[in-house]
Amino acid sequence: MSKSARAAIVLAAGKGTRMKSGLAKVLHEANGKPLAWYPIRRALALRCDPVVVVVGHQGDEVRARLEALFPGAPLVFAVQREQKGTGHAVLAARRALAGHDGRVLILYGDVPLLTDETLRTLTRAGRGNPVAFLSMRPADPTGYGRVVRDARGRVEAIVEHKDASAAVRAIDECNAGLYDCDAAFLWKALRKVGASNAQGEYYLTDLIAAAHAAGRPAVAVEAPVEEVSGVNDRVELAAAARVLRRRIAERWMRAGVTLIDPDSTFLDEEVELGADVLVEPHVRIGGATRIGAGTRIGFGSVIVDSTVGARVTVKPYSVFEEARVGDRAQVGPFARLRPGTVLAEDVHIGNFVETKKATLGRGSKANHLAYLGDATIGSGCNVGAGTITCNYDGVNKLPTVLGDGVFIGSDTQLVAPVTVGDGAYVGAGSTIVRDVPAGALALSRSEQVIKEGWATRRRAGAAAKGRKTAAPRKAASRRTRRR
Repeated sequence: MSKSARAAIVLAAGKGTRMKSGLAKVLHEANGKPLAWYPIRRALALRCDPVVVVVGHQGDEVRARLEALFPGAPLVFAVQREQKGTGHAVLAARRALAGHDGRVLILYGDVPLLTDETLRTLTRAGRGNPVAFLSMRPADPTGYGRVVRDARGRVEAIVEHKDASAAVRAIDECNAGLYDCDAAFLWKALRKVGASNAQGEYYLTDLIAAAHAAGRPAVAVEAPVEEVSGVNDRVELAAAARVLRRRIAERWMRAGVTLIDPDSTFLDEEVELGADVLVEPHVRIGGATRIGAGTRIGFGSVIVDSTVGARVTVKPYSVFEEARVGDRAQVGPFARLRPGTVLAEDVHIGNFVETKKATLGRGSKANHLAYLGDATIGSGCNVGAGTITCNYDGVNKLPTVLGDGVFIGSDTQLVAPVTVGDGAYVGAGSTIVRDVPAGALALSRSEQVIKEGWATRRRAGAAAKGRKTAAPRKAASRRTRRR
């Protein structure tokens, strides 16, 4: 068990019936990430160790997805086999936190809009207190637990809406359901929680009454309603995604990035953009992408998990996947850089060019209609239109290597494994099946044959044939008129 000062519990066991989906609610995505990704990321940002994710419905799928998104993170999974309320869900994490005697942050897996700043405010309020929690004042408090205070204004209890009297329901301060607790207090109080309430569940909110009874009332920290609102259906999911995109867009615009149309721009939270980057409309930049200063991303492009250098021009409708692009490169339009692509400085990749596990050296160009797979291409090369590397023999992927300064003529097939040496030329329309020495010219097309006058004779013959077939029709026409 980690000796960190703070652990976290993320409650992610619910089915989410209002989503009307076969997919667990916490796996539905908002701005490219599952809902549960957001509270886990917030907990890790606060250096919580471990972060215990309580799963239930589709627990194996939830675990696999989250482990893939947080490789190496201190995630631990606990199972809530029956849905008996929030208090019961937290108790499911107790074994995973055995030996932890610090603070415990309790978050929900369907609350994606919570900010680091609000959580830091909550944890500061919790110092020296058995429990602190977030409250809110929604326009319509129906359905929320109310924060009840004593005559001195101290928090006395949280009363769930179904258990509340008319007087309590008139209170506008509501529980947001997120807590920062002392571990010893948390487990001691939960041992005493019962289910004698309108829903027959074990309420986590009973912690608040326990703290007041112990003479150490809980501290309420009021948070913006937008941040602490959960996602319950697909309308709310889309609304949450819009808020996430807006926040990210505003942050980068204030940092010196130009977004031509922020409302149509999709930026993941982990993306990093340099100064004076310009992003045209309908662009998606996702994953761990880094883009250097002064780069322009053209309309409709998609860049995921890639590194793009400074002053790069990405023309419209280009797609990057796990690619690395050097400074001042030009890519597109309609280009696709697949995983393993590495472009050095000043490389040009043009329209309808696809690369996969391809490295292109400085200043090399493939401007039109090419496929370059499993290829190592030196600096200063020119790859003509229609060129392909034939890298797959039906069983294995095989390499193509071009030295520096190589010229490949249009419509060439490079049948791997094959190497073309420095400064060599390959004539257009060639199929290269053997290595080409440095400085050589390689040709493989058939000898050109010219038949003088053939086209003229062919046209003349066709015209004569047409006249012969037309004559009988004219004679028949005259006979018809004589009748």
